Amino acid sequence: MGGNQTWITEVTLLGFQVEAALEFVLFGLFSLFYALTLLGNGVILGLVCLDCRLHSPMYFFLSHLAVIDMSYASNNVPKMLANLVSRNRTISFVPCLMQTYLYLAFAHAECLILVVMSYDRYVAICHPLHYSVIMSWRVCTVLAATSWVFSCLLALVHLVLILRLPFCGPHEVNHFFCEILSVLRLACADTGLNQLVIFAACVFILVGPLCLVLVSYTRILFAVLRIQSREGRRKAFSTCSSHLSVVGLFFGSAIVMYMAPKSSHPEEQQKVLSLFYSLFNPMLNPLIYSLRNAEVKGALRRVLCKEGPT
Repeated sequence: MGGNQTWITEVTLLGFQVEAALEFVLFGLFSLFYALTLLGNGVILGLVCLDCRLHSPMYFFLSHLAVIDMSYASNNVPKMLANLVSRNRTISFVPCLMQTYLYLAFAHAECLILVVMSYDRYVAICHPLHYSVIMSWRVCTVLAATSWVFSCLLALVHLVLILRLPFCGPHEVNHFFCEILSVLRLACADTGLNQLVIFAACVFILVGPLCLVLVSYTRILFAVLRIQSREGRRKAFSTCSSHLSVVGLFFGSAIVMYMAPKSSHPEEQQKVLSLFYSLFNPMLNPLIYSLRNAEVKGALRRVLCKEGPT
């Protein structure tokens, strides 16, 4: 590190550059979205735990998705809300880096869990007679644990590469949380290696999983079209369309954010894109799964009516 470079101890999150009156509007709106995120995902997690009819691989992975969404939003949104109503928008640099690490870990975990969920639906629809053998509880546990461990390790690689850089300012992050690309702009050295690893990780964790999901659902589509029962086709399409909605929202916004040419969307548009996978997607996931899933709605009715499963 050069003699005129010092390690910064805190940074300022610029957040959304809007008028003061609009900041309070955004605070109320985002607070509502955050509350709905915690409530919706918490309800799904509770239903999966309480109703034995939901003790199946599909809902096992859905409970992991709920945990990821609550954690993901809780890592980014509270600080954003505090900054909307406060003039002091600083955050210590170490907690900032920790926020970056958790944001990456939860994002990677969601990518992998969505892939696992697509594989679960593929086995359930294309190989129903062997479903209980292929998707045994041991296999489900290994798939979920592997997704979490790999996500944390990959996020750790990014963190280590960030820590090797000297940071001397500016002391401003033009974002509402410590997003990795915004943090790298504070570095006083070449970040080419970091950018290369981010792109490679996107290919591996976004493009690769998205291709696997599309392959799974292409196979599922052909299998569903061969189902003779209209009710069977309807149920299969309902479950799969819910999953594809989640996949499209999450992967689409992330790919545009990290793989599109940077000149195609300035920093203010990047913040809006970040809202999709930081707040909107975690809020919409439980709504999509609960409103389009008869089993979840049935479990909710049973819990509210205090009717034990038969």
